[in-house]
This record gives sequence, C-alpha cells and structure tokens, in this order.
Amino acid sequence: MAERRAFEGSLVAIVTPFRDGEVDLDAFGSLVEWHVASGTSGIVVSGTTGEAATLHPEEREALCRRAIAVARGRVPVIAGTGTNATWSTVQLTRAAAQWGVDAMLVVTPYYNKPTQEGLFLHCEAAARAASGRPVILYDVPGRTAVTFKEATVKRLARVPGVVALKDATGELERVKRLAPDLTVLAGDDAATLECMRRGATGVISVAANVVPEKMARLCRDRDERIHEELSPLFKALFVESNPIPVKFALHRMGRIKNELRLPLVPLSAEHEPTVADALRVAGAI
Repeated sequence: MAERRAFEGSLVAIVTPFRDGEVDLDAFGSLVEWHVASGTSGIVVSGTTGEAATLHPEEREALCRRAIAVARGRVPVIAGTGTNATWSTVQLTRAAAQWGVDAMLVVTPYYNKPTQEGLFLHCEAAARAASGRPVILYDVPGRTAVTFKEATVKRLARVPGVVALKDATGELERVKRLAPDLTVLAGDDAATLECMRRGATGVISVAANVVPEKMARLCRDRDERIHEELSPLFKALFVESNPIPVKFALHRMGRIKNELRLPLVPLSAEHEPTVADALRVAGAI
C-alpha cells in the first residue's frame, strides 16, 4: 500500500486570475501569500476552480512555479494534472514533478466515460509519472460523467504513490468506507463537516478563496457555528458554474479582475446580489 501522507484542513482550489486575456501572476502571488497567512493548509493550482481546461501548458508551469516561490515550503503546492487523455495526464504529471510541486491531483477522465479498468490504468500511469510524489485522486461525476467505484479506489490505494481522494460525489457514507484505505478530502464545502465526521481529514475548498481563515478554523475546530455562518456562501458560490461566482466575489473584494476565459463568462447581473449578500453575511466584505 502507498505511504499515507497527511493532507488535512482547508486546502484551497485556487482561482487563476486573468488580466486582459493573460494570466495575472502578480495577483495570483498575492492570493497565495494571503492564503498562507490565513492558515490555508495547501494550494491546489490548475484545478476546476483554476480553469485548468483553458490553460496552456506554459501557463500551468508559470502558476505552479509562482505558487512554489511564494509558499516557500510553508504549505504544500498541489498541481492539477488530470486530463481526459492518459498521454497528456502523464506528460503534465511528469512535468509538474520537475517544477517541484509537492503533489498531484488527478481527475477522472472527462467526456471519454472509461470503464473501471480504464480508470485504474489511467491513474496508475499518472502515479508512475509522479516521480514518487503523492497523487490525490479526484472524483467529481457532475463534471466528468464518470465515477470511481469503491473497489477501484481501494485497488488504486495499493498503487505506490496514490495516497488520497478528493470526493465530490455527495455519497457521504462512502467516505466512512474508504477512509481506512486512504486519506479522504471533501470536494464540496457544504459537506465538509459531515465528511470529516465520517473520517475525512479536510476539504479542497472553493469557499476558501474568499474566506480562507474561516475555512481553516472550520476544519481545525469542526466548528458548527462557522459552518452555519458560511452556508449561504456555500450555496451562492454555485448559483452559476464554478468559478464564475467566486471570481465575481474576489473582484468585489478588490483582489482580482472579474475576468474568465471562454466558454465561461462573468456572473449574470441577476445573481450578483445573491453573491454579494452572501459575502456580507460571511464577513468577507
């Protein structure tokens, strides 16, 4: 079985700021520093919230290198390297190891709808390419149209390097069944506490982009009061496809431009009051 490496607390699925069509590395670096200072336990770069599907390979590298340079070893930097093709996943994973990231996040291949054997072989190939760095599996069927069966997760947990699972399936009881085999991280902010009660060690969070200190305390103290306070925010950040609402939120907070890459567009005017109200309730503005 792979060595169990600790990933716990609130890890942020960090946004990728853009300015005039280009990655805004200065704004990104400021976000990373803010997260480290706020108690965030890890920085997940070029994931779903980071608009990975629209990033060029050289942009992924620049983001990872900037995150590593700013974090300076104070928190782990995790690169999203999963794609819907095994060859490109292997290529990105191998490259990320050379950039010096601490771990890789590998999503189930989207669009292709592989069988469980295909999922296993895909992730096994990624783990081999990781050069000894930990691999976190990412199960988000709402985005990919495919999911890991529990037997496949348990089989992958025996592959060297596969140490954790980001679970965004919404199946809370399977967290309890899988936690003995590998580290489980919630993939949905609203489910964080319930997942942790069933054995998860933390969350890879969207809400941490705007309330990093509160998400860190929620995970550390399992604070029901903070969970209730942030519940409107958890809902508001998904009134449209992630990361549309969270980028609007960060723009309202003065931290980034409200810019996305097509096919994503800025938040609809009708939803702006909902997100703004949730930010006020959460104390973010």
